[in-house]
Amino acid sequence: MIDLTQEEWSAKLAEDDNAFVLDVRTEDEVAEGYIPNATNIDIYLGQGFLEELEKLDRTKSYYVYCRSGNRSGQACAIMNSLGFENAYNLEGGFMNWEGDVVE
Repeated sequence: MIDLTQEEWSAKLAEDDNAFVLDVRTEDEVAEGYIPNATNIDIYLGQGFLEELEKLDRTKSYYVYCRSGNRSGQACAIMNSLGFENAYNLEGGFMNWEGDVVE
């Protein structure tokens, strides 16, 4: 897992042709807005979260975020343990996001 600042995360995402944006927040949080093209898998689903991760392509680069950067850091660690090599955590999370947002 690699923690990236907002600037690093968005710059790396913009230049990555193999990127997958993963939002690990709850449905209620997603309803308040999200980063464009993000796929939501709620980390609080527990085993369901792991089952959804198993369906993902491990060759992609995953740009993971939550509200504050805490849950997404946990998600990245879980992903690494499952064999995902490129998982990038957004430090500060969505609540500090200054980029484009879908509301």
